[in-house]
Amino acid sequence: MPNRLADATSPYLQQHAENPVDWWPWGPEAFEEARRRGVPVLLSVGYAACHWCHVMAHESFEDAGLAGYLNERFVAVKVDREERPDVDAVYMEAVQAATGQGGWPMTVFLTPEKEPFYFGTYFPPEPRHGMPSFRQVLEGVDAAWRDRRQEVGEVAARIRADLAERAAVYSAGAHHPPADGDLHQALVTLSRDFDQTRGGFGGAPKFPPAMVIEFLLRHHARTGSEAALEMAVRTGEAMARGGIHDQLGGGFARYAVDAGWVVPHFEKMLYDNALLLRAYLHLWRATGTGLWRRVALSTADFLLRELRTPEGAFASALDADSLDEETGAMAEGAYYAWEPGQLVDLLGPADAATAARLFTVTATGTFEDGKSVLQLLAEPEDFAEFEEIRRRMSEARAARPAPARDDKVVAAWNGLAIAALAETGALLERPDLVEAAERAADLLLAVHLTPDGRLLRTSRDGRAGTNAGVLEDYADTAEGFLALYAVTGAPEWLQLAGGLLDTVLKHFTDEASGALYDTADDAEELIRRPQDPTDNATPSGWTAAAGALLGYAAYTGSERHRTAAERALGVVGALAGRAPRFIGWGLAVAEALLDGPREVAVVGPAGDPATAALRRAALLGTAPGAVVAVGEPGREPGGELPDGDGAEVPLLADRPLVGGAATAYVCRHFACEAPTTDPGVLGERLGVVVE
Repeated sequence: MPNRLADATSPYLQQHAENPVDWWPWGPEAFEEARRRGVPVLLSVGYAACHWCHVMAHESFEDAGLAGYLNERFVAVKVDREERPDVDAVYMEAVQAATGQGGWPMTVFLTPEKEPFYFGTYFPPEPRHGMPSFRQVLEGVDAAWRDRRQEVGEVAARIRADLAERAAVYSAGAHHPPADGDLHQALVTLSRDFDQTRGGFGGAPKFPPAMVIEFLLRHHARTGSEAALEMAVRTGEAMARGGIHDQLGGGFARYAVDAGWVVPHFEKMLYDNALLLRAYLHLWRATGTGLWRRVALSTADFLLRELRTPEGAFASALDADSLDEETGAMAEGAYYAWEPGQLVDLLGPADAATAARLFTVTATGTFEDGKSVLQLLAEPEDFAEFEEIRRRMSEARAARPAPARDDKVVAAWNGLAIAALAETGALLERPDLVEAAERAADLLLAVHLTPDGRLLRTSRDGRAGTNAGVLEDYADTAEGFLALYAVTGAPEWLQLAGGLLDTVLKHFTDEASGALYDTADDAEELIRRPQDPTDNATPSGWTAAAGALLGYAAYTGSERHRTAAERALGVVGALAGRAPRFIGWGLAVAEALLDGPREVAVVGPAGDPATAALRRAALLGTAPGAVVAVGEPGREPGGELPDGDGAEVPLLADRPLVGGAATAYVCRHFACEAPTTDPGVLGERLGVVVE
């Protein structure tokens, strides 16, 4: 009989709806039940594409005997970390503080007052590799709860105090915005961590550093640093040629388990691919290299083909696991790996030999059971032959059992995808990508945006979830809307971005310090209000908000928004030299701040090729964080600002044509260079590399 998770909008929660565990969703009812029964709470946090979450579910949560014990002595709460990043963040911080490590599934035991007192991640069904079994953990926690309750309370109190002390670090007061020396020191620290042989930073496992690449490209554009460009290019090429990149279908896996990008953890996340799409687009813009263009387009096509939902938004992820037809069992990477014999059966001996050489498929293999993860270590000599082989392999792979899809729509990650697709469509002349970005944005407006201007975090099948949006939802959605404004010129996107950012200023910002919180001031109260400026798999809400605030200020001249961005960026200066790998987007935004950012206004008749040429030159510019506004002369192209004061967007105000021709203005802080009608001159001012 299904448990309480049957009606959840989260596919991850629904995966546990048939468990014999009497799961509760996160909510006051679960903790009230724990108080009524006088038992602790088991909090289990994971997500649909998590391999070890599935393993623990099959081993433990589907075990009727273990479930009976669990139901008798605990209240079990299941949380999708992607739906409730606030809950995940608070308790993951506690896990990491107590154990020095973290991950998913996350297993935490709480008092009925939500205070954590025992922590872990995956626990096996039997003792293994020094880990206790999950049954042993349950028995130990139950004994401590019954026999040493005072000790449990003391532990919980210490942990809560420690979390409060950690939170105070971020709110202690604003730092100065980062200076040039801070960003140079970040480059020096990154150089020390750079893998000179295999690209990327640090050792195994290796995660794709999309946001650090953005910083390096912007730093190169602002300072001319060849070291920054080299690290970005070598890392981009190593990932593009490695197994982490899906050489057949496009897109990237979550991370590589080795230091050489060969074998990935095969789950494919929307946020990774949105960030990497934009990073590869900007690598192309900075160098003109054809490889970057191909990777960007194949990643965009992957998003549209495999992650777009019927409603037009983008699903969260594809699983790492799929059915292995040979064994009949679920296995990680079964959809993606190849053996030489499979190539022969599909292509014949001659083409199979070519395919094996191109994609590094060997008899010994690079993965499990002699299978190989496809790599493309060198450019094909014959692209027509390569594309034909790739087409035939792609069709054959499509007949395999595909990984499951987590089809919930997350506002923040769709904002990242909207920005990436809009830019890619404009720069690579793919209007279908811009249309896809607009359609996803329309879904966010129709389903996620409430009548009072607040965002809901998730939806599924066009039905909104109940979880309030967190800071990253507002910031990344605003970033997506600003990108749409730049490429379409439709003023409503700028106005909508302004409305979201006003909510950030009102509900997420500490007025005294300028620090930002991950949850709104009227959100559910947890044991502490989550707050983290560091960039991990995605830009933190903090740095994403700083970037969107800075861009909006450049369009509108709003000192309020610019000041908020500068105050938020103070933490970047504090972290730049010590932990640049974990503040990559913050560093990229800081580069934009130091460069201005440039404000580009293009005025000219709609449909005029001269106007289009200037717009394209502006969008191709590498100047960090430059904003681009396009409008017709003699109109109020910007429409009203979000506060309804009737003013047009200042960046486009009072911009006459020169000699009756389409004209571009390049400004910083609304001090402008001489206007130009020449796209070449405009390109020189903005650092255009490709035409």
